Amino acid sequence: MSGKKQKILIVHNYYQIPGGEDTVVENEKKMLEDHGHEVILYTRNNSELNIFSKRQKALLPVSTVFNFQTYREVKAMIKKEQIDIVHVHNTLNLISPSVYYAAFSCKVPVVQTIHNFRLLCPGATFYRDGHVCEKCLEKGLFCAVKHSCYRGSRIQTLACVISTTLHRMFGTYGKLNYICLTEFNKEKLLHLKQIKKDKVYVKPNAVTAAENVIPRKDRDNKFVYVGRLEEIKGIDRLLEAWKYLGADAPELYMCGKGPLEEWCRTYIEEHHLDKVHLMGFVPNEQVKQLIGESKALILPTQVYEGFPMTIAESYACGTPVIGSDLGNTGSLIEEGISGWKFPHHSSEALAECVRKAEGFTEEFPEKIRKKYSIEENYRILKEIYVRNEQSNL
Repeated sequence: MSGKKQKILIVHNYYQIPGGEDTVVENEKKMLEDHGHEVILYTRNNSELNIFSKRQKALLPVSTVFNFQTYREVKAMIKKEQIDIVHVHNTLNLISPSVYYAAFSCKVPVVQTIHNFRLLCPGATFYRDGHVCEKCLEKGLFCAVKHSCYRGSRIQTLACVISTTLHRMFGTYGKLNYICLTEFNKEKLLHLKQIKKDKVYVKPNAVTAAENVIPRKDRDNKFVYVGRLEEIKGIDRLLEAWKYLGADAPELYMCGKGPLEEWCRTYIEEHHLDKVHLMGFVPNEQVKQLIGESKALILPTQVYEGFPMTIAESYACGTPVIGSDLGNTGSLIEEGISGWKFPHHSSEALAECVRKAEGFTEEFPEKIRKKYSIEENYRILKEIYVRNEQSNL
């Protein structure tokens, strides 16, 4: 392979509510451009659904399976721009898997980043009715229709299920190359038997490493939570843990808003949790500063999560993580090295982890900080591109 920089087409379907996937797309585009690649974007936005005619809405189940507009536009773009690699992030609803066939027809390799569990769970989270649910993995995707797992709509869930089922039948997913964000994601994805292990790579999302890491001995005795204040994030477990810690509990700063905000406020008052501070929305730079000053970040999630960027940002600051021993959160924590894990349902075990973090004196491992750096991330991504371009010759 020569030293030629590949020309990349990044494909992404934005959801109506902005999310972490959008940030990853922007960051990876910039990373590639900063390293000399030419990057072309093809995007659609689900906000277009709001102005669809009745006829367009009626045809949506069909276009979710295969969108001819996407196929024509992407195929033309690949040929015109002489694209070397098509890198897909999200296809639901408007882009559809037709983007893969546009690339196949041009004999261009496709890399699909897996941000969630959509290929195995129409709801994308393996979570339902307050608990982890893998029914679709065990008994088939149509379990999701019964429970309206996608956006609370049986019709929209059915459209997702039909699309995924048909493309499984067509063998579409076996023709792709995948980037999973964690080993846990990879393990789950390989339940889809048509996907071969040698076509699945692991590459986390990247963050910019902090220039100056505050030594452990100079840090305040405080902890930080960053995320929405909602049940699936384990907010009740977190506050119960602070109740167990009692009068000599350390400071806890909770950054974020959400449906349980008033419940949190009431719980804090009723149990006299004077060390707990509800911060509301906090800008990202201020959040990073707070994490960098703290003994640990706490992530008491009750779901598998996709790739919690707060973990990578915490590691970049040299700050360990206390997290649920569940899904991706648990898989990203090395016990006693990069943080501590606790059974996701146990507030008392969480409180014990907080005590461990308070007394911990070791400095954070530099190799883990570098693992999520921009340079290391680009090195892995470039290797994935090169392997797939060569395999397509």
